[in-house]
Amino acid sequence: MAAQKINEGLEHLAKAEKYLKTGFLKWKPDYDSAASEYGKAAVAFKNAKQFEQAKDACLREAVAHENNRALFHAAKAYEQAGMMLKEMQKLPEAVQLIEKASMMYLENGTPDTAAMALERAGKLIENVDPEKAVQLYQQTANVFENEERLRQAVELLGKASRLLVRGRRFDEAALSIQKEKNIYKEIENYPTCYKKTIAQVLVHLHRNDYVAAERCVRESYSIPGFSGSEDCAALEQLLEGYDQQDQDQVSDVCNSPLFKYMDNDIATVDTWHIEIPVVQLLRTCFVTDSMLSWA
Repeated sequence: MAAQKINEGLEHLAKAEKYLKTGFLKWKPDYDSAASEYGKAAVAFKNAKQFEQAKDACLREAVAHENNRALFHAAKAYEQAGMMLKEMQKLPEAVQLIEKASMMYLENGTPDTAAMALERAGKLIENVDPEKAVQLYQQTANVFENEERLRQAVELLGKASRLLVRGRRFDEAALSIQKEKNIYKEIENYPTCYKKTIAQVLVHLHRNDYVAAERCVRESYSIPGFSGSEDCAALEQLLEGYDQQDQDQVSDVCNSPLFKYMDNDIATVDTWHIEIPVVQLLRTCFVTDSMLSWA
């Protein structure tokens, strides 16, 4: 079966090359027909699990489409080449091609497809290169935001925020969460703004920046309903305990259901501890992925 598919792929490659040849009566290559044959070759090689050959066929298909000024189809072929590299476990190279495809989608005027490609690339590389995944998720969020698709944008920003926290990149995480919060405020999802405020405060305290944490709560008073919420009350107690180095008060807040079970759909992952300078309190208080992703 595999040998048959390989032969089939080779036949399609040979046909493609014929379409590209020029002669006395044929002045221009037939890029459209060649691209079609390269695409068929790629499918045949893929079915035979010959991913290197499938990738090469996809790249040739992409070039043929580019020569034919068919940007969308060229981008699709580059994306497929990236997926073949994924099958070969060459993830950085795969992401590079998918990024190239997304730029072509944007150039073609199909930003939704570009965003979906970037998000796919982020998922591919997340466990191998979280820093690159953050960049891809932020790019995706920017595309969605430019298209005024704010709910999709904020979802991708949330993914970036969680990776930044996991990587202990607290300064960047604080900025990312603030962007999330701004969008949730814009779309009037105020309860989620409260939860993002909790995440912000914990990030700032891990940066040993009590002033920023306190300012974050103070600025959130302008969000409708925040000042009378249990979130606000808990944060005020947390900041009071932190400022007075009262371990019992801080522990009570951090162990409350509001902090520990912010999202029942996501498993709690202990990522880092808050430490009060000098006395190193709050060993029981964690910022979790669930705290960052409640929406």
